[in-house]
Amino acid sequence: MLHALQAVQGLKRNRSDAHESDAVKPVPVDSVNAIQPFVSRQVWAMIQLQLFTAARAGEIARVRPIDIDRGDEKAPDGRRAWICRLKEHKTAWHGHERKIYIGPRAQQVLAPFLLRAPRAFCFSPTEAEVERRERLHDERTTPLSCGNVPGSNRRKAPKRTAGERYTTDAYRRAIARACDQAFPAPEPLARREDETIAEWEERLTPEQKAELVAWQKAHRWHPHQLRHNAATDLRKEFGIEAARIILGHRSAAITEVYAEQDERQAIEAIVKVG
Repeated sequence: MLHALQAVQGLKRNRSDAHESDAVKPVPVDSVNAIQPFVSRQVWAMIQLQLFTAARAGEIARVRPIDIDRGDEKAPDGRRAWICRLKEHKTAWHGHERKIYIGPRAQQVLAPFLLRAPRAFCFSPTEAEVERRERLHDERTTPLSCGNVPGSNRRKAPKRTAGERYTTDAYRRAIARACDQAFPAPEPLARREDETIAEWEERLTPEQKAELVAWQKAHRWHPHQLRHNAATDLRKEFGIEAARIILGHRSAAITEVYAEQDERQAIEAIVKVG
């Protein structure tokens, strides 16, 4: 039975009645840079690491200092590539090892987040929230003797609380919120400053809600697109095999002998682009 199931071919695009999802395309660089002022330093670092390493969003979210090997892997020009070996990843259940190759530019991005306990996640929503509140406090113009006392206006039972690491959904939501701030919807679709979310939703007509959804779809992007940016650049400059290794893709036709050779090529590529 198992062999019979394994022999069944996957559905081919436009060859069945199954729903076809839209092809994922790279996101324009200008659209990426536009959201930097509206995300935390943690989220911005994750975005940069995806572009420099071609890693999946969930893989970047799981990086810990203990996973980073800063050993002797070198490109021909002598520059070193770090290697992140993840215990948990998309294809772990197949018994595959996942390595993320980290070049010089990515190392600069990651280095400040390695200054923590070895098993702590590098990118912490809790840390980002503490920094956000500290920044708001520093920017406060109202005297401390007036207005809200710090911490007094927090919800007693919030629907979401900051965790020890970003989930893929939390990371995606942070980017979506930043896109909405970088590319605000035009009037009268945009939420007004004096409106609650409930009031805003009640004000919009069904037609306006549809327009708002269309606007957001056109101006939002998601983390998976960053992997496509990196993959496109890698394949264009270094060929399919280097890109395959860096992306962590597998092929039953390629043996471990070729994999070793490809890894050297991948390390040469990543120190140039990352």
